Amino acid sequence: MKRIFPGYYIVAASCVVQATYLGAFFSFGILFPEFEAEFGWKRETISWAASLNFLIMGISVIFLGRLTDRLGPRWVLALASVIYGLGYLLLSQVNAVWHLYLCFGVLAGISIGAHDVCTLSTVARWFVKRRGLITGIVKSGAGVGQALMPIGVAILIVMFGWRTACVVIGFSLLSMVLVSLMLKRDPALVGLQPDGVEVAATETTELNSATSIPEHGISLRQALKTHQLWLLCIGKFADFYCLMTIVIHIVPHGIDQGLAPAAAARILAIIGIVSIVGRIAVGTLSDRFGSKRAIQACFSLLFASFVFLQWLENPNLLFAFAVVYGIAHGGFFTATSPSVAEYFGTRSHGVIFGTLVFCGTLGGVISPVLAGRFFDNTGSYDVPFLILTAFSVIGFAVISQLRPLAVASDHA
Repeated sequence: MKRIFPGYYIVAASCVVQATYLGAFFSFGILFPEFEAEFGWKRETISWAASLNFLIMGISVIFLGRLTDRLGPRWVLALASVIYGLGYLLLSQVNAVWHLYLCFGVLAGISIGAHDVCTLSTVARWFVKRRGLITGIVKSGAGVGQALMPIGVAILIVMFGWRTACVVIGFSLLSMVLVSLMLKRDPALVGLQPDGVEVAATETTELNSATSIPEHGISLRQALKTHQLWLLCIGKFADFYCLMTIVIHIVPHGIDQGLAPAAAARILAIIGIVSIVGRIAVGTLSDRFGSKRAIQACFSLLFASFVFLQWLENPNLLFAFAVVYGIAHGGFFTATSPSVAEYFGTRSHGVIFGTLVFCGTLGGVISPVLAGRFFDNTGSYDVPFLILTAFSVIGFAVISQLRPLAVASDHA
């Protein structure tokens, strides 16, 4: 009887990690109105916590990526889960704004980047033929978490209060320490090649294809000298700028437009559910036509959703917006890892992936705060939504300049 390829167990574990890590992050949007109501903090003030989270994540993810390349994902993810869980446990005791910045901004920020760099860099090494699809399946876990955890958190808040909800989230994150033990850096550790091909017992070279070639690619230093990396970085800046604005402000915007808080929370849930379709569809598109076309498709859908968002008058149409936007939202998070492998190889996948995410987080850092400031000053999100539309056009134009990098396929 043929045994199940161990890579599939890693995919399953990665899905659970994605669901828990991202579910906890998106639950901050549900906690947002609670902080506003209990403490009277302005939206810009609360938004700084998310921006600080993204800034710290962007810095730490580079180091997490390098550690994952060198040590493997298991212990990196375990440590990150402890720090992330501790952040939410302490968040339950918040009484001052600096507590919020420390717990969600710093502690959660240090650790949250591990969910992508540990899981996606790992599956990129375990799968080649269907790398985009497998990445989409792993990222679909994030969509499940984004859809279900905010609803669960909203129920907990109604029944027990937001502080108890934070405790439950914290222990959920701590449980990821056990899940992290299922991850292995690459298939050569168990005598296999990517996609399940067996390797002779005497063969100890790290492999990343079904043709027994050594793991290939270029270093971060080499990648920094290519225009491909900088184009991808600018594109990632643009998409993170847009995504973080929506994630943090769409629930408050829905409430402003007349939706009940529970109904507004369902906007995030719909985005999460639909993003699953986007993640798998864009992963498949990446396999067939390349990551460039996949990212272009995401920016096109993003543009369409923002145009619609500015025209809609009935708040119930925000759910229709969530459907269109959700596909692009999920697609962006899927396309990043395959694009790194496609253009730069897998040898330094973790640290290059981390660098790309860092550039994206710079957009995610400033966008929620700027949107909050515009709202505090004008009482409207009209200008922030117009800026998002512009960034969707800029992102598409930049990614359109991508060309293949021949050196990425050279053996290191």
